[in-house]
Amino acid sequence: MSAPARPPEGSMNPGSVPVTVIIKAFNEARNIARAIESALAAVARTGGEVVLADSASTDDTIAIASRYPIRIVTLARPDERCCGIGPQLGYQHARGEFIYIMDGDMRMAPDFLARAVAWLQAHPETGGVGGRVVEQNPDGLEYLARSARDSAYTATGAVDSLNMGGLYRREAIESVGYFSDRNLHSYEEMDLSQRLRARGWVLWRLPIPAIDHWGHDTPAYQLLRRRWRNRYLFGVGEVLRAGLGQPHLSAMLREFRELRVYAAAFVWLAATVSVPFWPLPTFVRSIAFVLVLLSAPAAITLRKRSLRQGLYSVVSWCYSLAGLVAGMLRPRVCPATPVESVVLADNTAALHRAPHAS
Repeated sequence: MSAPARPPEGSMNPGSVPVTVIIKAFNEARNIARAIESALAAVARTGGEVVLADSASTDDTIAIASRYPIRIVTLARPDERCCGIGPQLGYQHARGEFIYIMDGDMRMAPDFLARAVAWLQAHPETGGVGGRVVEQNPDGLEYLARSARDSAYTATGAVDSLNMGGLYRREAIESVGYFSDRNLHSYEEMDLSQRLRARGWVLWRLPIPAIDHWGHDTPAYQLLRRRWRNRYLFGVGEVLRAGLGQPHLSAMLREFRELRVYAAAFVWLAATVSVPFWPLPTFVRSIAFVLVLLSAPAAITLRKRSLRQGLYSVVSWCYSLAGLVAGMLRPRVCPATPVESVVLADNTAALHRAPHAS
């Protein structure tokens, strides 16, 4: 392995190819071939390159990816692994005029990239464009809980955020200083969207499929525990801390729906904990404690018409509240600081460079 590379922004001759597709991945051996092949098929129509931004995978992700004409870069320091650092790692090694970000468990729709490039070329005020996310694992508790409340994956036209990937204009990214906040363990796309909109850029979602997403098939409660261990649940607190004193903070507080949910969850937990101190007879306090404790899961169960989803939502609240506090307290590195990285392979010269899509 070569010595860690620390390329400053712009060292990869930015803008020298039409499009860079960044695939961020960690231990995606099961999915990475599908993701890479779909990205290569897409850039064959637009011209460009594919960059695998690997977070120091320990499975066969790199070995599989090495078979393809792509650039492969990885973290020099695995302890820095998080959702926010992957896109920034890829961006440091990207040369595209337009930058698409996707995960290793996704497959890009064949014609999306060309249509997205055409949209950005025709609409210079647009900083980023996405498409519809087609979920391939729609039975998981996490997906059911999200889809019941979140239109950020389905709304079309002008949108607040391009969750689950999008094609961004390099000029727009440069105007906000960096692509992805390397400190964030989640919500990195929302953070980017807020920063772009604060500078006047429009975000747009086309009414066409952009990617298929396989997502997690881990049991929901096991996934919650994993996300606590890998600090994914710290993301809410981290993105709030990142926004302190920034122009987009007020918009974030208005639009960050999870904050209202977590505020309600905090009130419920505080009320439950306070019941033993109420000036009431012991028997009455006991009854009140049970009623207050059960009020939240009962309310969610009735609203969703599912005891299973109701219980999961409440448990998820508790994990997320703890993560919010932990995330707010984490120290930060300047997000524009270059990510220490290693270039493992660069086979992009084999790619066909087509003219711009129109």
